[in-house]
Amino acid sequence: MAKKKYYAVVRGRKPGIYDHWSGQDGAEAQVKGYTDALYKGFATLSDSQEWYSSISGGKEPALNIKRMESESSNRVDQRTALKVGKVVIYTDGSAITNPGPGGYGVVLLSGNKRREFSGGYRLTTNNRMELTACIIGLKSLKTKSEVVLFSDSKYVVDSILKGWARRWWANRWMKNKREKVENHDLWRQLLRLYDQHEVEFVWVPGHAGNPENERCDQLSREAAKSPKLPPDIVFEQQQNQAPTLF
Repeated sequence: MAKKKYYAVVRGRKPGIYDHWSGQDGAEAQVKGYTDALYKGFATLSDSQEWYSSISGGKEPALNIKRMESESSNRVDQRTALKVGKVVIYTDGSAITNPGPGGYGVVLLSGNKRREFSGGYRLTTNNRMELTACIIGLKSLKTKSEVVLFSDSKYVVDSILKGWARRWWANRWMKNKREKVENHDLWRQLLRLYDQHEVEFVWVPGHAGNPENERCDQLSREAAKSPKLPPDIVFEQQQNQAPTLF
């Protein structure tokens, strides 16, 4: 049985989602002794958010998260990660023009094994390919794994480490009342995969001589130049949507 790490409190002193049970500001304090309290524990934040919204009629929960993804003070390098049995994933994405034909590249290292993945789309963006590379890498894992994922995309790494992506999900993929979050279809997939594994995101500078990062860049660029690339269906549908007239 999966360990409960998040607690959704729909009815309690302070409704919302908590990543801690005990303590003055934990979930227990919100429901203990509260008449008709309604709450439930979950293994992942995304599952707790969906349950909360389904029970509360679509309302988005307040996040009372102490362990929100943050920069680690003792990040491990590739060699150390592999030595302790972690999976190492390098990713990169690119678009020839932005938007335009794009590709992604992934290098996965586990013990003495090495795998590479690449692919592309006829019309997409650089950021969508950066996200897709991370998704492809994590999707390739057949069992729950400890992962160190290296990316040269500040867009991806900062959005995870600084908690922006989590807040976008909580706000139903709206940055504000009028502005929708771009690429939310891919962010949803990435966060679900993130919750299925123990993933540490690490930013690495691009084109700085890291062999695996350079290889991912090569794979993504070659994929973007491939003939007869398939459509990035979601992106093309968004591009083809006519503006609303008032």
